[in-house]
Amino acid sequence: AAARDRCPLNLIPGPAMLAVAWALKDGADKYGPFNWRTQPIKASNYLAAAERHIKAWQDGERSAPDSGVHHIAHAIAGLMILLDAEACGTLIDDRPPPCRSIQDVR
Repeated sequence: AAARDRCPLNLIPGPAMLAVAWALKDGADKYGPFNWRTQPIKASNYLAAAERHIKAWQDGERSAPDSGVHHIAHAIAGLMILLDAEACGTLIDDRPPPCRSIQDVR
Protein backbone atom coordinates (compact mmCIF):
# COMPACT_ATOMS: atom_id res chain seq x y z
CA ALA A 1 0.00 0.00 0.00
CA ALA A 2 2.82 2.42 0.84
CA ALA A 3 4.42 1.87 -2.57
CA ARG A 4 1.36 3.39 -4.29
CA ASP A 5 2.32 6.79 -2.87
CA ARG A 6 5.91 6.65 -4.12
CA CYS A 7 6.81 8.28 -7.40
CA PRO A 8 7.43 5.55 -10.01
CA LEU A 9 10.74 6.83 -11.37
CA ASN A 10 11.33 3.37 -12.80
CA LEU A 11 8.74 4.19 -15.47
CA ILE A 12 11.03 6.76 -17.11
CA PRO A 13 12.60 4.97 -20.09
CA GLY A 14 16.37 4.70 -19.74
CA PRO A 15 17.29 5.90 -23.26
CA ALA A 16 15.04 8.94 -22.87
CA MET A 17 16.51 9.78 -19.45
CA LEU A 18 20.06 9.55 -20.83
CA ALA A 19 19.26 11.69 -23.88
CA VAL A 20 17.66 14.38 -21.71
CA ALA A 21 20.67 14.31 -19.37
CA TRP A 22 22.91 15.01 -22.39
CA ALA A 23 20.67 17.92 -23.36
CA LEU A 24 20.82 19.28 -19.82
CA LYS A 25 24.62 18.91 -19.84
CA ASP A 26 24.78 20.91 -23.06
CA GLY A 27 22.81 23.68 -21.38
CA ALA A 28 24.92 23.46 -18.22
CA ASP A 29 28.10 23.83 -20.29
CA LYS A 30 26.68 26.92 -22.01
CA TYR A 31 24.81 28.66 -19.17
CA GLY A 32 25.83 26.93 -15.94
CA PRO A 33 24.16 24.04 -14.15
CA PHE A 34 20.74 24.85 -12.68
CA ASN A 35 21.04 28.47 -13.84
CA TRP A 36 17.23 28.72 -13.90
CA ARG A 37 17.21 28.22 -10.13
CA THR A 38 19.51 31.16 -9.47
CA GLN A 39 18.00 33.67 -11.88
CA PRO A 40 14.45 34.13 -13.13
CA ILE A 41 13.61 32.76 -16.58
CA LYS A 42 10.79 33.63 -18.96
CA ALA A 43 8.41 30.82 -19.79
CA SER A 44 8.11 32.08 -23.37
CA ASN A 45 11.83 31.63 -24.05
CA TYR A 46 11.85 27.97 -23.02
CA LEU A 47 8.55 27.22 -24.71
CA ALA A 48 9.79 28.75 -27.96
CA ALA A 49 13.04 26.75 -27.78
CA ALA A 50 11.13 23.51 -27.16
CA GLU A 51 8.87 24.26 -30.11
CA ARG A 52 11.88 24.97 -32.36
CA HIS A 53 13.43 21.61 -31.43
CA ILE A 54 10.16 19.78 -32.03
CA LYS A 55 9.73 21.45 -35.43
CA ALA A 56 13.33 20.68 -36.44
CA TRP A 57 12.74 17.02 -35.58
CA GLN A 58 9.37 17.06 -37.37
CA ASP A 59 11.13 18.43 -40.47
CA GLY A 60 13.52 15.47 -40.49
CA GLU A 61 16.52 16.65 -38.50
CA ARG A 62 17.33 14.13 -35.75
CA SER A 63 19.88 16.02 -33.66
CA ALA A 64 20.80 19.63 -32.98
CA PRO A 65 23.83 20.55 -35.11
CA ASP A 66 25.61 22.41 -32.29
CA SER A 67 25.30 19.71 -29.61
CA GLY A 68 24.66 16.48 -31.48
CA VAL A 69 21.87 15.80 -28.97
CA HIS A 70 18.46 14.57 -30.15
CA HIS A 71 16.02 17.43 -30.75
CA ILE A 72 13.27 15.72 -28.73
CA ALA A 73 15.67 15.43 -25.76
CA HIS A 74 16.35 19.18 -25.99
CA ALA A 75 12.60 19.88 -26.06
CA ILE A 76 11.97 17.64 -23.03
CA ALA A 77 14.87 19.23 -21.15
CA GLY A 78 13.42 22.69 -21.74
CA LEU A 79 9.98 21.59 -20.54
CA MET A 80 11.55 20.01 -17.45
CA ILE A 81 13.29 23.31 -16.73
CA LEU A 82 9.92 25.08 -16.95
CA LEU A 83 8.46 22.67 -14.37
CA ASP A 84 11.48 23.05 -12.09
CA ALA A 85 11.57 26.85 -12.35
CA GLU A 86 7.87 26.98 -11.53
CA ALA A 87 8.42 24.76 -8.48
CA CYS A 88 11.42 26.85 -7.37
CA GLY A 89 9.68 30.20 -7.82
CA THR A 90 12.02 31.46 -10.55
CA LEU A 91 9.61 31.21 -13.49
CA ILE A 92 8.43 34.46 -15.04
CA ASP A 93 5.00 33.47 -16.32
CA ASP A 94 4.73 35.62 -19.42
CA ARG A 95 2.09 33.51 -21.15
CA PRO A 96 -0.58 35.52 -22.94
CA PRO A 97 -3.91 35.99 -21.20
CA PRO A 98 -6.29 33.04 -21.52
CA CYS A 99 -8.52 32.86 -24.58
CA ARG A 100 -11.72 31.00 -25.30
CA SER A 101 -11.46 27.28 -25.78
CA ILE A 102 -9.32 26.33 -28.75
CA GLN A 103 -11.96 23.79 -29.73
CA ASP A 104 -14.28 26.71 -30.53
CA VAL A 105 -11.85 28.21 -33.05
CA ARG A 106 -12.25 27.28 -36.71
